[in-house]
Order: sequence, then structure tokens, then C-alpha cells
Amino acid sequence: MLKVGDIAPAFNLLGVDEKGSELEFSLKSFSGKRVVLYFYPRDSTPGCTTEACDFRDNLARVKKTNAIILGISPDSPKSHLRFQEKQNLNFPLLSDPDKKIAELYGAYGEKKSFGKTTLGIIRSTFIIDASGKVEKIWRKVKVKGHASEVLLALENGE
Repeated sequence: MLKVGDIAPAFNLLGVDEKGSELEFSLKSFSGKRVVLYFYPRDSTPGCTTEACDFRDNLARVKKTNAIILGISPDSPKSHLRFQEKQNLNFPLLSDPDKKIAELYGAYGEKKSFGKTTLGIIRSTFIIDASGKVEKIWRKVKVKGHASEVLLALENGE
């Protein structure tokens, strides 16, 4: 299980940038910046929309901490583009269709929903420091207030 201080697992994923262009993204390309990497189950669902919009609304403050936001879900870049356009999202969304990157981060596995145990994306957020090490981890995220928690951690250098 990934923990604070570990080197963040590298990735190369297709995604949609803040302008709606489909590109390949790699963690390495953000070297020198802090990265807020958050895993979410599905585009355009109530909780995922709330979380994405909270990050969207706080992006200016995030950027002041030399950080960027990247959202990752199993959805396709085409789905990400529709979600991004509908919600006016201003940060990249990356596609992890086989959930391999989510597995590396411990953001895929068993979870309980309505009394049933299923396999799926476990809503999780990681702050990766400018040198590529995991700085902070939130697992099994509750959407309400989460973006504010992340912002506080960024601003306080946690």
C-alpha cells in the first residue's frame, strides 16, 4: 500500500486537458510542481460532479501553491470531454480504463455500497510533491468539504 514519503507511481495516460484537447499525460511531465491527483468513480454522477466542481472553484488558490489538479477515472477521454464541457471544468481529466494506475495507488479494490461488496474505484486523493514523492493521502474520501481539506494541506505545506 502506497504511503507518505513513497515515490509516486509513474503513469502515462490519455486524457483531456483544460482546453478540451486529447493528450497523453505523464506524472514526470509535472516534475517541479505539486500534483493533486484524485481518483473518482465516474463522470457526471452526483458525488463526482460535486467533487470536480469544488476543485474547479478552488483552482486559482491551488495554483498559488505551485500545484495542479489531475482527476483520474476509468471513463474514456470522450466521456471526460462531455463532463468537462458540461461542468466547465478547468483542469485535466485522465482515463484509466483498465484501472492499472488506480491499483498502483491503492484506489481500486473492494468497497461496500448499499450493503454489497463490489470491486471499483475507491475515491482517493494524493498530493505529490515537486520531487515526485507522496506528500499526503486521503483514502475513502467523503466529498463534502474534501476540496477545502486538500486546499488547506496545500497552503500549509502538509
